[in-house]
Amino acid sequence: MVLTWGMNWQLKTRSAMPAAAAVPGPKTAAAPAVIPTRVSNGLKEFLWLLSDSGKGKLLDLGQVSQNTLNFFIEKGFRVTTEDFLRSWKEFMNDEEEKRRKVLLSKEGDFATPDALAADFLEGILQYPPETFHGVLAWDLFDYMEPELLSRVVSRLHDILRPGGLVLSLFHSRTPDKYSRYRILENQTLEVLPTPALAPHVRVFQNREILDLFGKFRSSKSFVGRDQIREALFLK
Repeated sequence: MVLTWGMNWQLKTRSAMPAAAAVPGPKTAAAPAVIPTRVSNGLKEFLWLLSDSGKGKLLDLGQVSQNTLNFFIEKGFRVTTEDFLRSWKEFMNDEEEKRRKVLLSKEGDFATPDALAADFLEGILQYPPETFHGVLAWDLFDYMEPELLSRVVSRLHDILRPGGLVLSLFHSRTPDKYSRYRILENQTLEVLPTPALAPHVRVFQNREILDLFGKFRSSKSFVGRDQIREALFLK
């Protein structure tokens, strides 16, 4: 039995006519996945401290994000990007291929971890001293091999202007998944789960972070409920 409503809002019964075959309608588009966000007090402070830089220069060491680029360009910054962990992964893939060839030929020696770190930095972060007003380092230090750590921090210190800043994130426990970040607005980051580019190497203790950035004048940190510590380092 098919029930229809007439214009006079009285229920009518229509049984004489057979019910029409159901015609499938257009498929409903799936709702877009919700991208998680986090409030970033570190970013808010970073922006406030850089607000006097005018048309400053910024170095972003994460994945290229048009959102992040537009955000800073609209504020008058000139942005340079270097996807640090992707470059490190590609470099190590090349080294693994070289190692395989050495094993097959039984000739030659393997490069030490220190030598690998030095070779890698010959092709990345090559800027004149005091080039940048700020660096977005994200959480890359957690994924960095020990041989790279001090070298990279020293290089960042060199390429920052006096009063320049590094904004970085540190996990207080090993993360369940690898994520990238992009800026949504002044105090909000989008957290984008992506395939891992490198294994999580270590969880830093507070003293280890301070020692690592000992060349910087001062630091400030913000602890979030998501087990992430945001840290600002001022040259």
